[in-house]
Amino acid sequence: MTKFTYEEKKDTRSGFGDGLLEIGKKNDKVVGLCADLTGSLKMTAFQKEFPERFHQMGIAEANMMGVAAGLSIAGKIPFTGTFANFSTGRVYDQIRQSIAYSDKNVKICASHAGLTLGEDGATHQILEDVGMMRMLPNMTVIVPCDYMQTKQATIALADHHGPTYLRFGRPKWPIFIKESDEFVIGKAQKLIDGNDVTIFANGHMVWQAILAEEILSEKGISVEVINIHTVKPLDVAAVIASAKKTGAVVTAEEHQMNGGLGDLIAHTLVKNVCVPQEFVAVEDQFGESGRPEDLLDKYGLSPNNIVEKVEKVLQRKGK
Repeated sequence: MTKFTYEEKKDTRSGFGDGLLEIGKKNDKVVGLCADLTGSLKMTAFQKEFPERFHQMGIAEANMMGVAAGLSIAGKIPFTGTFANFSTGRVYDQIRQSIAYSDKNVKICASHAGLTLGEDGATHQILEDVGMMRMLPNMTVIVPCDYMQTKQATIALADHHGPTYLRFGRPKWPIFIKESDEFVIGKAQKLIDGNDVTIFANGHMVWQAILAEEILSEKGISVEVINIHTVKPLDVAAVIASAKKTGAVVTAEEHQMNGGLGDLIAHTLVKNVCVPQEFVAVEDQFGESGRPEDLLDKYGLSPNNIVEKVEKVLQRKGK
């Protein structure tokens, strides 16, 4: 039996919508901006509750980022909402110049990220966004794992000053984080304690890692599973401590292998502790149209793929 169970599935974008409504009720400085995707971003409840604090920007994402930067200068806390592809690739210049460089208190909230966007296909399935955003000075990057943690992260952002990229998704996904679980920006979350190998994962891949741990446990392999919900700033101390403890690392992410979580962990390990690492990520490919689960399987992001990489890294470790 897995150490985690769930009673329902819910999309992480609904966690954002519910969190936004909650902080809107508590803080009148919170404002919402959306680029013609209010329903898809689950911002409708906020719009209805606070129409004077909601700005429908139309299909003009670059303008939305500029307006958000301006609102932050006026003391507001703007939360922008659109698909991850449009939140980063389409508006990178505006984010770099008007938000990151100027250290503006803007929350860039991005749904429909990664392969699990599904049927909309390769043009919308951005797999480069975490790398793009974490390279920007001043930018905080958060990739929560389920509905509850996305809600927690959204609420936390209201009290966190500075540019932030919050990445979440479209499909219904198991809710396994409890409302009482602590969420701290920049602090990794150990979900399962183990001794043989560490799996560092984030986003939808955390649940995949939990399922992989169940398979590996039946084989007598002790797996430590750590949720790196905050990519930047990375909890370096937690990464080093776990790597030293287990002596082998696998990273799992719904992102390109180049520039993502795996790269960041490798960079950290090479400077601090010499242990073998294997990567579960998209290997320099664009996605395609399909059902989320089928795409995760095809592109090597299934629990079985994680199991294979764990077994490989343990061979390299010499166990």
